[in-house]
Amino acid sequence: MTDSGPAYDVLIVGAGSAGSAIAARVSENPNLSVALLEAGPDYARLSDTPDDLVNSHNNSYRDHDWGFSYEPTAGRQDRFPRGRVVGGSSAVNTTIALRGMPEDYDEWAALGNEGWAWADVLPAFKRLERDLDFPHAPYHGDSGPITIRRYPDSEMLPQHLAFIEAARDFDYPYCADANDPDGWGAGPHPMNKLARLRISAAVGYLAPARLRSNLHILPDREVQRLLLQGRRCVGVECRHQGQNQTLRARLVVLAAGALMTPVVLLRSGIGAAAEVAALGVELAADVPGVGKNLSDHPALAVVCEVRDPKLIDFDAPIIQSILRYTAPGSDKRNDLQIEQISFAGRPGGPPSFLIAPVLEYQYGRGQLTLDSVNSAPRVANRFCEDQRDCDRLAGCVLDTLRFTREGPLAEMVAAVTFPDPARGGSLEDIKMLCRKYAGSGYHPCGTAKMGPVEDSTAVVDARGRMHGLEQLVVADASIMPFVPRANTNLTCFMIGEQVGEWLRTQPADYGL
Repeated sequence: MTDSGPAYDVLIVGAGSAGSAIAARVSENPNLSVALLEAGPDYARLSDTPDDLVNSHNNSYRDHDWGFSYEPTAGRQDRFPRGRVVGGSSAVNTTIALRGMPEDYDEWAALGNEGWAWADVLPAFKRLERDLDFPHAPYHGDSGPITIRRYPDSEMLPQHLAFIEAARDFDYPYCADANDPDGWGAGPHPMNKLARLRISAAVGYLAPARLRSNLHILPDREVQRLLLQGRRCVGVECRHQGQNQTLRARLVVLAAGALMTPVVLLRSGIGAAAEVAALGVELAADVPGVGKNLSDHPALAVVCEVRDPKLIDFDAPIIQSILRYTAPGSDKRNDLQIEQISFAGRPGGPPSFLIAPVLEYQYGRGQLTLDSVNSAPRVANRFCEDQRDCDRLAGCVLDTLRFTREGPLAEMVAAVTFPDPARGGSLEDIKMLCRKYAGSGYHPCGTAKMGPVEDSTAVVDARGRMHGLEQLVVADASIMPFVPRANTNLTCFMIGEQVGEWLRTQPADYGL
């Protein structure tokens, strides 16, 4: 095993959305040496970046993936894509750039997390974005590293234009900016892409920061465990080119994502005492919340075979439009979402698109566990076991099915192939469908949630500092108390901005 010695001031584990933002912000201080570790490869130049990472018209599904699976509902297994590359999941995802509702962050703060209310996080959201469509709006930024735009009508595919028109026919308002804090209704998706180019963390944050001599990007290093001296974290042990390597630092920031962050903690002896003991690992800190509180967006897919095969182009943008609205009787604004997806299936199969009903505010919780220190995480979402979730998602499915029966989008549909109309279309039928077939929106979070030390389920405090240990910070989707009402990529950037700025401007709070 090689040992680098105390080489770094700040060592960040995970070069995804949050980790890259932290590395970029902290390395603005030339007096701090910063190491950014990533399990996957690094493509330092855009000209060397593979097409699956550049092409934002569709996700990258295999070449830069961890190969994880998950259990969305009891007895089912499915693949759970996560980016394994510098840029993390921001380098492989759909490039949807939604913020969530102001109430999400106010609720985070109300749970005892000072500094995370909407008024506190809005400056970070503005700082991270370069919004090309609404640069002068008081709630938008115009000079950040992540460029955001929306498809104009002239670039919209026919099925997306029809979806937005149908929504208007159903009395949903037109929403030009889904990131307007007061907005709702149907309109174009805000997206962090320029033509085909995906503006990932690697492109937006790291490309300009690479010029700094105090920033060291270290790819192909999968962290096995944290190094602890008593209750103080002093570095990490990782695998590099088939060898174990020890890297030491004054402060370790764990930003490996909602799935791998709890895995690293458990391997390091940090978690519920009984779970750590079952792994054969010496207990470093009894933190029962590690791996618990898994929150995500349950969703279904209404699959439609189309009348005109020319509508389906697998080289076109996979998504362009969105509808956000509130479930009847709900006090959670915009807790439902419907998205038009441009195509479904595979080339050569029946020409189809899908419409996705999504539950945006989730009450239920799942958990992540480990069978052994060398195993992949076991992810059990337990979607729709909470009746409140099941009821609202089922209602959203019925609202989605209306698009297939009435209006301009319905005129494109030859048949609905899922859910099978022959199996019944009542509310109770759809609830049963949700309990059996709900799947992930691929927005896991909450597995190392932040909260005051009095909260027995909290893992870190409101600054990301680990309860019960020193010089260890967690800053990624895992610290979210619950999933915001939005795809989580922009929120992960925001978390990186918040923690990165605290580290840069208030280093003494982190023992630096």
